[in-house]
Amino acid sequence: MDNKSVVVLGAGHAGVHAAARLAESGRFDRITLVDAQSGVPYERPPLSKEALKAAAGSTRKPLRRPDYFAAKGIDLVTGAPAVQVDRSRTAVILAGGTRIPYDTLILATGCRARPMAVPGVQLPGVFSLRTASDSAELTPHLVRGNRLVIIGAGYIGMEVAAAATERGVDVVVLEAQDRVMKRVTSEPVSKFFQQLHESKGTTFRLGTSVTEFTGLGRVDGVRTSDGQWLPADLAVVGIGVVPNDSLAHEADIDCSDGILVDQHCRTSDPNIYAIGDVTRFSFSESEVIRLECVQNALHQAEKATRHILGHNMPESEVPWFWTVQHGVRLQSAGLRRESDETVFRGDPRSGRHSVLYLRKGRLAAIDSIGSLADFTSAKKLIGARTALDPATAADPHQKLSAAQLSPADR
Repeated sequence: MDNKSVVVLGAGHAGVHAAARLAESGRFDRITLVDAQSGVPYERPPLSKEALKAAAGSTRKPLRRPDYFAAKGIDLVTGAPAVQVDRSRTAVILAGGTRIPYDTLILATGCRARPMAVPGVQLPGVFSLRTASDSAELTPHLVRGNRLVIIGAGYIGMEVAAAATERGVDVVVLEAQDRVMKRVTSEPVSKFFQQLHESKGTTFRLGTSVTEFTGLGRVDGVRTSDGQWLPADLAVVGIGVVPNDSLAHEADIDCSDGILVDQHCRTSDPNIYAIGDVTRFSFSESEVIRLECVQNALHQAEKATRHILGHNMPESEVPWFWTVQHGVRLQSAGLRRESDETVFRGDPRSGRHSVLYLRKGRLAAIDSIGSLADFTSAKKLIGARTALDPATAADPHQKLSAAQLSPADR
């Protein structure tokens, strides 16, 4: 094999999985895993869930035990951001000038919190939540009686709201859209979770954005687009993420709101792969997307490493996502569209129900609340592009698989 030296930039789920797979093959002279953050690589999803509920804050869950990397022969370099990819000399340059040569480079640089361009956003007390350090800084302020304004009602904003209210914080959520979690789910699921949060004390202001964070020396309030002023002891901005594709862009690797990759996760440079949240790829003939989820990060890491090793491609996987808010778990599979036919399964009052999305009669996606059986079955049916009978699918007393239509019935 010509590829004797591999460098992986980014030690999130994608980067760690890729480095581990290549190390397990025993076919490389050197594998270097580089991360801008210090310490042992850790899981990111718990940062807006369990970590905020912990009194000490910032509970890191390591992706591998601390001695794993050395035991596998992986050179782990942390606290050292890469500042340049020198394609002409096939090397990565780190801050401070260290140069690491590569035969194959894997970019797993992930995303960063999307910034807000409004006055006062730099005031102390205005937080974002993307890293363990962010979580550690935010958590001590989540104390009973404090007033928190959250900007953005996506997964992060809703999870922070749940954790904060459970710790006695007074929470107001501002959302520019007309419903919560609009980008990721349908109106019935949005309504269910908004009502859940309201029952716990959270206030929502929909169709409202921020025009200014106010305060002298520290944030003391938020001014909104409808002219209101909301008092705040702290604020959390959760308005999405931006892909960390600047290294690739500056190295003249093809990018478009993310690093463009082919079906093997190769970039426009055949010696450079990209995996995880930072990538944009063809999901179907008509969709070029970025997927920000652990499932896609691991799947792309598997695809890239198998291609590097000359192995067969892994089977395609249905994208899936999850969130837990006030102890209620939402599991989603597939990618829904606004034009999909909606089928309701079960009663929300039972604590277990699902919303199915049919496209041309075939199951395309599901949002399942408290029903692991529906979620597990739906993933298989979505992957097989299965046609369903809507009436049978809506009956919670029958297994979801019983709704399959034979070719003769379609």
